[in-house]
Amino acid sequence: MNGSVFRTMATYLEFIQQNEERDGVRFSWNVWPSSRLEATRMVVPLACLLTPLKERPDLPPVQYEPVLCSRPTCKAILNPLCQVDYRAKLWACNFCFQRNQFPPAYTGISEVNQPAELMPQFSTIEYVLQRGAQSPLIFLYVVDTCLEEDDLQALKESLQMSLSLLPPDALVGLITFGRMVQVHELSCEGISKSYVFRGTKDLTAKQIQDMLGLTKPAVPMQQARPGPPQEHPFVSSRFLQPVHKIDMNLTDLLGELQRDPWPVTQGKRPLRSTGVALSIAVGLLEGTFPNTGARIMLFTGGPPTQGPGMVVGDELKVPIRSWHDIEKDNARFMKKATKHYEMLANRTATNGHCIDIYACALDQTGLLEMKCCANLTGGHMVMGDSFNTSLFKQTFQRIFSKDFNGDFRMAFGATLEVKTSRELKVAGAIGPCVSLNVKGPCVSENELGVGGTNQWKICGLDPTSTLGIYFEVVNQHNAPVPQGGRGAIQFVTQYQHSSTQRRIRVTTIARNWADAQSQLRHIEAAFDQEAAAVLMARLGVFRAESEEGPDVLRWLDRQLIRLCQKFGQYNKEDPTSFRLSDSFSLYPQPVLLDSSSILADRILLMDTFFQIVIYLGECFHSGFGWFVLVQTIAQWRKAGYQDMPEYENFKHLLQAPLDDAQEILQARFPMPRYINTEHGGSQARFLLSKVNPSQTHNNLYAWGQETGAPILTDDVSLQVFMDHLKKLAVSSAC
Repeated sequence: MNGSVFRTMATYLEFIQQNEERDGVRFSWNVWPSSRLEATRMVVPLACLLTPLKERPDLPPVQYEPVLCSRPTCKAILNPLCQVDYRAKLWACNFCFQRNQFPPAYTGISEVNQPAELMPQFSTIEYVLQRGAQSPLIFLYVVDTCLEEDDLQALKESLQMSLSLLPPDALVGLITFGRMVQVHELSCEGISKSYVFRGTKDLTAKQIQDMLGLTKPAVPMQQARPGPPQEHPFVSSRFLQPVHKIDMNLTDLLGELQRDPWPVTQGKRPLRSTGVALSIAVGLLEGTFPNTGARIMLFTGGPPTQGPGMVVGDELKVPIRSWHDIEKDNARFMKKATKHYEMLANRTATNGHCIDIYACALDQTGLLEMKCCANLTGGHMVMGDSFNTSLFKQTFQRIFSKDFNGDFRMAFGATLEVKTSRELKVAGAIGPCVSLNVKGPCVSENELGVGGTNQWKICGLDPTSTLGIYFEVVNQHNAPVPQGGRGAIQFVTQYQHSSTQRRIRVTTIARNWADAQSQLRHIEAAFDQEAAAVLMARLGVFRAESEEGPDVLRWLDRQLIRLCQKFGQYNKEDPTSFRLSDSFSLYPQPVLLDSSSILADRILLMDTFFQIVIYLGECFHSGFGWFVLVQTIAQWRKAGYQDMPEYENFKHLLQAPLDDAQEILQARFPMPRYINTEHGGSQARFLLSKVNPSQTHNNLYAWGQETGAPILTDDVSLQVFMDHLKKLAVSSAC
């Protein structure tokens, strides 16, 4: 590769990284094909990964409201890409070209006195809305009491701990469930009082609200405006009280919680009314705080076994549905249970609340049926072995972590709107969102993901929440874009900040158009293969929800073959001649850890997101010069060589992966399992089950050579996969 091409690639890598850090956006293509036909031939759709609330310590919010385009069908927000006439105090919208008058507050602007939203470095800007009512944060705990004593005790301690992390004016509530469901009334009188519901009967929202005496929503008492904070700015219900008022009472109440008193006979499962408990939680918030930032936090230790939402009966001799049962449509309770939880998830999303599920058990807990509750509302879904593990305790505590301003890293009740320039339309989104069914001039008829709209609701957001947004190039092939033309997209996220402020974050980006026939090399060099792999994986998973698995895999294979035919360099019918440029080389195989990496003198660090594995290899007499016999790195460590001054290099070798792992552990949510193992150790299976099996028991010729460790599997390696891909890519028949 010559120097200029390499420099172009390096520049694009820097460009991609800078844009992600500044705007929280990564595109599959960073130079856009200028017609619908050419975009279709690119195989990978024009799409982006958007992290709406990516943390920006250098982005203080401005204390005024955004200026909107006056065209009713546009209403784009003033941004650095707009044309501005400072003398006439006019600005032209870069999306619809409407000329707009600046509001009176902007009379003093000039080329040397620009507002922040016109400065190029503020392609992302955040506004604090001064109008409207502020709302409290709400945390409603829904607790399974059919747990083993140790598990219940550990969970109670975690919940008590969480109270100390909540803001004093946050509202908190408690629902417990087993065979029956109890809604606890929280007051300062020291009297335990609860409303008990049968776990077998489904209730409408109105029935729940009537039974609990919730006749009207608990609305804020006053409008948010500048001035000293009020001590009690909200009307709360008996079931949702400010932490500062009931902290001691609720701590005591949690401490006194007992296991579900109903006896469980031999051979039976406990009767667990998860579906009704969740239904009551949703109805309670609907009747008190609609469209307010709220989390329903469900803690469960087993499958729902009675009432609406049950996934298995109470007879232990009847096992919970398996994959084969689901595949053969033989899972008795599945469809009805899924429908129940989908109904609850949609009601919750409509009200702007989110549902977290913390399922800790060694057996299944029905997450397949319940997954929509977290998926549609932007909630967390955390699965563990027990509530009595440091993994759960640290993960739960991390939910309440704070940012550099001392605010929770969580946001609520968000809406995302996407605006595009006229050559583009929005095809859809994939992520923790539901459609707001808003049609407009920039909405594509071809849907990818949740489409048919350019606005979505996202009930729960944090700084890592990321959506895939898919676009369609609609510019016709016979209507060339002017030389140097750029396409633009604006992302507008309105949300409730954890400080209870309403905020709007606006990101406006532009990319160059290019003619794919004459400038294909530029388009190719600007391909972000990591983003593209994630975006295509999301599409595949989304399709698998409604299509047969083999059909989706065949579709993914066909797309990959088409991409290799389009961008590979090869001679027809000659697989050995096939080459992909560095811009595409990782896309078919983004796996960097291979069984050939398991060499004698290496320490490996593997990050599978849910597991961090450090693996100490077997080391022969090679680089250190002080062993004649075969030794292992683990044995050197046990012998304490890292503590001897003359072997300081070995100390650094051992410490490097520990430092890297620690950096990951400090930021990752949920907390990953940390595994420190060695060659031949029992936990080495975690690494061996994940690496690419380039050496297996089927190609024994590699055994005994210093080429890695053989893996006991019949799965094909990436090398075999790539060999087949090359044959298909160069074939005239494909």
